Amino acid sequence: MLKARLGKGATAAVEAFTTHGEDFVVRGDLDALVAGMNKDTPHAPLDLADIRAQLEACDRAIDNPFSKDAQITAIRAARKYRGDRMIRTAKPHKFLDPANGPLIAVRLNVLTRKSLGGLHTDLDARVLDAGGAPIDGLFAAGEVAGFGGGGHHGYNTHEGTFLGGCLFSGRAAGRSA
Repeated sequence: MLKARLGKGATAAVEAFTTHGEDFVVRGDLDALVAGMNKDTPHAPLDLADIRAQLEACDRAIDNPFSKDAQITAIRAARKYRGDRMIRTAKPHKFLDPANGPLIAVRLNVLTRKSLGGLHTDLDARVLDAGGAPIDGLFAAGEVAGFGGGGHHGYNTHEGTFLGGCLFSGRAAGRSA
């Protein structure tokens, strides 16, 4: 496994995805790539000129050692660590340089894992209506009460860090009910 990671090119697993994955489009040039992407998603066509402009901007950032592009800056920083440079992180290269091909596009399916919000509740876990009055007999706890992805952790939350808030709100809801 390690030997495969040290070599050039993608791992066997990545190659299998690009060869057999229905959400992958692999082409040798940008025109063909965008055409392939538009064939797979005709309801949301991409504009070739817009995609080209974005990739050209990324390619210019590769040439600029002082680039403020967040992804390129992160890749450059990661490659300063020997382990990432050798195994995990590809050397920054231009997208539109044919020597770096093929181009690969992946159709993403967006989903929400956390709401970073929830129903408006009071300290007794009663759900409040739009005017702030408790709705009789309706209680909320855990994620639906806003503890699942927000609370005092906000966007910095990690799995398990909100467990205390979920337990606390569940206890309050149980006692109030």
